[in-house]
Amino acid sequence: MTFAWLAALALPLAWGLDACFGEPADRWHPVAWLGLALAPLGRWLCTLRPALAFGGGAVAWVVFALVLGGAAWGVENTLVSMSPWIAVPLLALLLKPTFAWRMLRTEVAAVERAAASSVEAARMQLARLVSRDVNELDASMVRETAIETLAENLNDSVVAPLFWYAVAGLPGAVVYRFANTADAMWGYRGAWEWAGKWAARADDALSWLPARITAALLWPAHRPAHWLAHRPAHWRALHTEARRTPSPNGGWPMGAMALRLGVRLRKPGVYALNAAAPSPTPAHAARAVHAASIAAQCAMVVACAVWLLRASLP
Repeated sequence: MTFAWLAALALPLAWGLDACFGEPADRWHPVAWLGLALAPLGRWLCTLRPALAFGGGAVAWVVFALVLGGAAWGVENTLVSMSPWIAVPLLALLLKPTFAWRMLRTEVAAVERAAASSVEAARMQLARLVSRDVNELDASMVRETAIETLAENLNDSVVAPLFWYAVAGLPGAVVYRFANTADAMWGYRGAWEWAGKWAARADDALSWLPARITAALLWPAHRPAHWLAHRPAHWRALHTEARRTPSPNGGWPMGAMALRLGVRLRKPGVYALNAAAPSPTPAHAARAVHAASIAAQCAMVVACAVWLLRASLP
């Protein structure tokens, strides 16, 4: 059996594993192991002069990417020589840690459930999802932040790894997951400015096209016929909203979600997407989760279809 067939069969199985079991405990999670390796290295890089910190961060990133991508490539070649009954489940097990849809959906939905109890409970739940200070957020801002996080991480945690899996197989998904993890740990301003600059720019580059695909998956599902008829105007509106955020990518899925729901999404002092619209209600939060679920499933189906197409080619 060719690797294309293995890749096509393994993806639905990996998706099923995510749906049934979610994320493994940190002691068994490759991304957690990666974090343990990146944390002390990043702290050391921050002690260096800017030029050395930047160079060291770039070299470290490239070495990690080559080692992880090379290991994934070696695994692919080994799996092809094995029985499909063994190779497909093994590939699914290795692919699963590169994306995390169930955890994202569950954690975002939990914010709304906590909000039914109290704002304080909702803030505590939201703090599990975001790095920003949530202590001063009111109920509306908590909900807006949760929906923003859902949209942005739909790209980072689902669509982008599946995109790179469709493009480059297991090495693509693994390298993207490393790049996104490195950016999450190193890609900050201030003390991390130079040590994490390469990681931040690499993540921007690898996420550029997937972020726009995520926006396309999120937005037109609201009214497909209307969207197709007015596509240029819709994309101009989305482009305008996406440019309001500092990130070259995050504004696309967040802007698409804001426009689809007809709500305002804000980060105080930084940006406001669809600013003239009202703040989201609990009903909007439920619709956001539903829209993201459809988009995630579409991304999985498309990635699987790509590998099926490759398998059918001579």
